[in-house]
Amino acid sequence: MRLGLQLGYWGATPPHNHAELVAAAEEHGFDAVFTAEAWGSDAYTPLAWWGASTDRVKLGTSVLQMSARTPTACAMAALTLDHLSGGRHVVGLGVSGPQVVEGWYGQSFPKPLGRTREYIDIMRQVWAREAPVTSEGPHYPLPVSGPGTSGLGKPLKPIVHPLRRDIPVFLGAEGPKNIALAAEIADGWLPLFYTPRMADQYNEWLDEGFARSGARRTRETFEICATAQIVLTDDVAAAYAGIKPFLALYMGGMGSEETNFHAEVYRRMGYADVVDEVTSLFRAGRKDEAAAIIPDAAVDDSAIVGDEAHVRDQIKVWEAAGVTTMLVSPGSPAEIERLASLVDRPD
Repeated sequence: MRLGLQLGYWGATPPHNHAELVAAAEEHGFDAVFTAEAWGSDAYTPLAWWGASTDRVKLGTSVLQMSARTPTACAMAALTLDHLSGGRHVVGLGVSGPQVVEGWYGQSFPKPLGRTREYIDIMRQVWAREAPVTSEGPHYPLPVSGPGTSGLGKPLKPIVHPLRRDIPVFLGAEGPKNIALAAEIADGWLPLFYTPRMADQYNEWLDEGFARSGARRTRETFEICATAQIVLTDDVAAAYAGIKPFLALYMGGMGSEETNFHAEVYRRMGYADVVDEVTSLFRAGRKDEAAAIIPDAAVDDSAIVGDEAHVRDQIKVWEAAGVTTMLVSPGSPAEIERLASLVDRPD
């Protein structure tokens, strides 16, 4: 098992201690540092800023929102950071949801699977640098032509020769079709709410992708890089209470009532009635009540809370389920050191 430091995205103000967390992750053998974005801070700027102080850890995004950048712009940022980091970059991508894509980025949301496939194909053309980059579309035609254009666009190759011709791409995926797509065209999967209890179901979806013609990876070479809240504590009840508002936000407040991919994850886990009630309360402004009705079992499904012996045992359960890296969010260098001591890492 490997550990990755998930810095996430910023809240109302920039975080105060990410420099020391990154330094501790580098010192104590963490494999990677990841950043995220929503509709505030972006993922690449903090990753480059904090990554400049590191020499060893991989630098990943979990995840970049595809609608924030054209495929070639994303490929440019990736090849730039890959050069600056000496080949340590991992590109984590996700489609986000229609509220963000259409409400924040002003892009169309439909056809997310087709857009993802085309987006990654264009990025890999940029990095391969074998020929000028082209795409027949329909989502990202290159060069673009037709009404409203000059008609002067031409296919181009990147000026900069990429350090690596094939930078790893991981997909943030929650639905069965998207998980299968990750297994087919990506190098890894970035689940947000992973539960070892459903490993057999995940494997069925992943196997569908691995079995497709032209699949890039096999199960043996594919990464599952799962976000996992790990809380080392003797006060389990207090830790549950601290996690439940976060789950209530994602169950009841992310997306619309009709389209919330995070809520669907918990429905598939067997919490459909809980999701309905949480959503109703959250959207009525009763957020504390929404959090309070979430059962402890729903926290246990995608988090590890307890003393060192319990955490060590549960990490082994996640590893046995197929997870290769756990993305954790410790709040201090001391917590990073404690977590690192509980994991049997590869040589």
